Amino acid sequence: MSAPRKKVYVTRLIPEKGIQLLRDQVEVDIHLGDLPPPRDTIVEHTRDKDGLLCLLTDTVDEELMGQCPRLRVISNYAVGFDNIDVAAATKRGIVVTNTPGVLTETVADFTWALLMAAARRIAEADRFTRAGKWKTWAPKLLLGTDVYGKTLGIVGAGRIGVSVGRRAAGFSMRILYHDVERREDFEEQTGAKFVDFETLLRESDFVSLHVPLTADTEHMIGEKEFSKMKGNAILINTSRGPVVDEVALYRALKEGRIAGAGLDVFEREPAQASNPLFELENIVVAPHIASASLETREKMAVISAQNLLDALEERVPKFVVNPEVLGSHER
Repeated sequence: MSAPRKKVYVTRLIPEKGIQLLRDQVEVDIHLGDLPPPRDTIVEHTRDKDGLLCLLTDTVDEELMGQCPRLRVISNYAVGFDNIDVAAATKRGIVVTNTPGVLTETVADFTWALLMAAARRIAEADRFTRAGKWKTWAPKLLLGTDVYGKTLGIVGAGRIGVSVGRRAAGFSMRILYHDVERREDFEEQTGAKFVDFETLLRESDFVSLHVPLTADTEHMIGEKEFSKMKGNAILINTSRGPVVDEVALYRALKEGRIAGAGLDVFEREPAQASNPLFELENIVVAPHIASASLETREKMAVISAQNLLDALEERVPKFVVNPEVLGSHER
């Protein structure tokens, strides 16, 4: 008699390749709504499950884990995992996995889309044209700023930050970067220069953020930092919203202390229409879609499904956030 199939809960309908991979090997319960399942729903559906495949919109904390005694693996459909209490999972012997690497180039592409759109006022020009305000070609109509030859400051030289820097080399940009450690390979590839945070803020025409959300990075860009930036500087954030103090950003943009911003992430998501930032013309915004290409989202689905299956079968998943817990799964 064969062993009963393990059970997993998936908190949103991910691309079909990932779902099919799961259905071939385990019993799958999927939340089909467009919005994230309420916390009580996650608990109800995970209580008898061996695995949970969740999104960054799902908070998986110690209390929730405590109500799901069979849970052996939490597979996050994302690179970042600040939505999961990893320490609590480790204490309970629960494997936590994520999907790094697969979305690097896609997010780097989108970072550049935001940067170019903010620099050349593309979103503003789109609104202007659709509203019928375009009367004639004019020498000073919607003047933006050049990107070619300018200085790009990259905060966080991980996979995505480095990929953004590689693209900057094609624009003959001067590249500055700041991280907790030097990346000599990055410097050799692009000519990037390692500098302290204050120097990066002071000298960059564009500042692009690529750091995880931690206690140290929350509000790392605020009033003090905006006061050090150039008046023509443009801030780009495709990392996590709380890295930037939005109240300070609003004031800096409103008062013209920096020239513009491009945001894919916000302090509170989904961002509401009442957000004061949306009143401003010198900002380009997007609804957290930096990884949203067909190819990348499908790869994320496959990786997160395979991570989950590997952990359930006591194989070492390709991407483990807390590898120290793997030994506890040996029988």
